[in-house]
Amino acid sequence: MIVLLAILGLGVLMAVHEGGHFLLARVFKMRVIKYSIGFGPVLWSKQPRGSETTYQIALLPFLAYVQIAGMNPHEEIDPKDKGSYANASWLGRFLTIVAGPVANYLTAVIAFFFLVLAMGRPDIDGLKVGTIDPKGSAATAQVQPNDEVKSVGGKAVKDWNEMRNEIQAHKGKEIELVVQRGTEAVTLKVTPAADSGRIGITPKELRRPVGVAQAAKEAAIEPPKIAVAMVIGLGRVITRKDKAELRGPVGIVNEAAGQIRKGWESGVEFFVILSIYICIFNLLPFPALDGGRLAFLLYEFVARKRPDAKFEARVHLVGLLALLTLSLGIFSVEIWQSLARLFVKG
Repeated sequence: MIVLLAILGLGVLMAVHEGGHFLLARVFKMRVIKYSIGFGPVLWSKQPRGSETTYQIALLPFLAYVQIAGMNPHEEIDPKDKGSYANASWLGRFLTIVAGPVANYLTAVIAFFFLVLAMGRPDIDGLKVGTIDPKGSAATAQVQPNDEVKSVGGKAVKDWNEMRNEIQAHKGKEIELVVQRGTEAVTLKVTPAADSGRIGITPKELRRPVGVAQAAKEAAIEPPKIAVAMVIGLGRVITRKDKAELRGPVGIVNEAAGQIRKGWESGVEFFVILSIYICIFNLLPFPALDGGRLAFLLYEFVARKRPDAKFEARVHLVGLLALLTLSLGIFSVEIWQSLARLFVKG
């Protein structure tokens, strides 16, 4: 059931993305031939009476797409066809392409707003311990939830950052951790990890209720921070400062299912981040992505002439083949890894 919820969530984000393209295409009077949720064999389709659009649901829900008349350069385009993408204004075509990523971003903002309104904002409860990693040295030392840290290595600490810095200053070395447990002061010995300096504890959080105005403020501030962090992360991967962590549909669904199991709050937070990621990824100036199409539109704006339609189509085809090859490669590896885990368990 949880895996199905994860798949459904991913499918919704894809549908929202293509829904953005669809709505703006209709705003600018473009003719949308097909709106599909999923790809592969069609499970259901319907063309409402009086509508030019066929709506369908396909077998594999990991992608969605809209087919807009005139986007394929190999189509015969009537210069008088006002419903063709090819005959639309530059602004109309630009906004239609950018609407997909924007739809994902706005979805993340709205979801984050309601999440904050429902759950409030987390505050750290002083120096009290919240969760404990069973594999960390804190668990080995028998640190318990609600223990309040008083000193690290003989040095009194006043807040969580000071405590963390003091612990990380003793990587790989055994130190004394004094905690207040009820009315008793307990001295424990922990050894921070040699690489990260962590002992495997997180702070206890309290939820601070917020009103509509504060939730709106948080929703306006936090998603941009996430987006900027993602751009910086992509930059570090491109410059080879960090190693890329590639995940296909199986990996994303597994991660989503894991977050949902932790609780609906964690699940919503994951899909907020994923929606922003879909926005950022699609804006990359890579052929076949929305960013690749926007790059050609920006060229048209600067040069005051349209690029050769068939050349642009070939560029996008190469990009699409590259993306499909990469996706299939990742998907194959994930399937083999999943099968291997099943055999090991068996």
